[in-house]
Formats: sequence, structure tokens, C-alpha cells
Amino acid sequence: MLKNQFAKIGFVVLFGLLFVSLSLNLILYAQGREYYLELNRTRLDPLGLASYPTLTLPRTTFAEKHRVLFFGDSRAAAWTIPTEAAELTLFNRGIGSQTSAQAVGRFSSHVLPLQPDIIVIQIGINDLKTIPLFPEQKATIIANCKANISRLVELSVQSGAQVILTTIFPLGRLPVERRPFWSEDVEIAIEDVNQFITTLESDHVKVFDTVKVLANANGITDSQYSQDFLHLNAEGYNALNRELVPLLQP
Repeated sequence: MLKNQFAKIGFVVLFGLLFVSLSLNLILYAQGREYYLELNRTRLDPLGLASYPTLTLPRTTFAEKHRVLFFGDSRAAAWTIPTEAAELTLFNRGIGSQTSAQAVGRFSSHVLPLQPDIIVIQIGINDLKTIPLFPEQKATIIANCKANISRLVELSVQSGAQVILTTIFPLGRLPVERRPFWSEDVEIAIEDVNQFITTLESDHVKVFDTVKVLANANGITDSQYSQDFLHLNAEGYNALNRELVPLLQP
């Protein structure tokens, strides 16, 4: 009798381990497939220029609504348009997975033709999340990220726009499947780049500290605002918009 019970327990444990192994393999397969597709999409269109139509919107009247453009990576792409900002014309030119170098490369194609009055920039996480993959290049990755953000600000100001430069959003809770490919160096680098971002404030550049809005006491994105490790949910953007909308007023 006791032997049968042990056999049943052993079977259940074995089945559980097989289920966990199968689930993890399916997750890894899905992620690997997505990364493979993303890699080849980038090879076909390195700057993501085909993501948006080529539009030229010349100024027609001084009474025209204020133009606001969100620019950057997937965090910018997912930024919800504030419904309370009816007096504004809003555009979004964010592209998922893009680095700061790609954003600089497509600025003239995706930003300048729209002639925005205000450019809201959120960029940098896709640079810094590569640090665990290329630890020997950490200093270069951080330096290039800073230089590219500075260049985006410079290009924006040269275009005649006011800039709202947002700090890199804090991370969410680290999931199990990312742990083999992650490092605390990423969080340290985010703090470093965010500190650099604060030095870029000027008469034409307003720094919007998103960390103060989103982070909990542990320094990560509060669970009520987190969609996943890297992205915000609708409530996260609503919280940001409560602080952002007053900065967008003409």
C-alpha cells in the first residue's frame, strides 16, 4: 500500500516536472521565434522607416492647434493620447525595440516633416538592456546612449520645437525566464543615463522625471502601472499623462 502511494507521488512529481519543462520550452521557443523575426525585420529596414507613411504637414494658419509628437521606442509608441488635450494635435512616431541610434537615424524622416511644436522623447532601454549580452561593451553602450539622446535633443531644438525629455521608465518585476540574460548592471546604467538626462534641461528642454511617477518604494514600476517587465499598462500612461498634460499647453 505504502509502495503504491510513493509510486503515485513519484508519478505526480514526474508529470509536474515534465509540464514545467514543456512550458518553459514553449516560452523560450516563442521568444526565440520573435527575436528571429525581429532581427530579420531590422535587416530589411534598419531604421524602421516603413513603419510610418511619409507625411509633410506644412503650417497653414497661426490658429492651428499645437502639434505634439511622441518619439522613441515601444514605450513611446504605446503612450496613450490624453483625451483631455483636445486643443492639441497629437502624433506618435514610436517604434518597438528601437535603440537610440535608430531613433537618431530616422529623426529627419519621421519628425521634421510633421513640424511639431513639442517633441516628447522616451528612448534608451533597448540600448541598456543589451549590457548583459555584451558586458565588455558596457561603458561604450552607456556612452553611446547618452550621446544619441543628446543628439536627439539637439536635433529637436534645431527644428524649432520645445522638448519634453522623459527619463527612462523604471523596470518592472524581473520574470524567471529573463534572469539568465539579465544583470543588475542594467538598473545601474538606467540610473546613470537618467542622471545624465537631467543635465540636458534648458530653456527649450524640460526634463520629465517618470521615475517619480511610476516607481514604488523598491525603485521598480508599481504593479498597478506595470504590463510586464519593460512596459506600462494603461494606468501607467494615465498616471504619466496627469503630470504631462499641463506641460503640453500652448
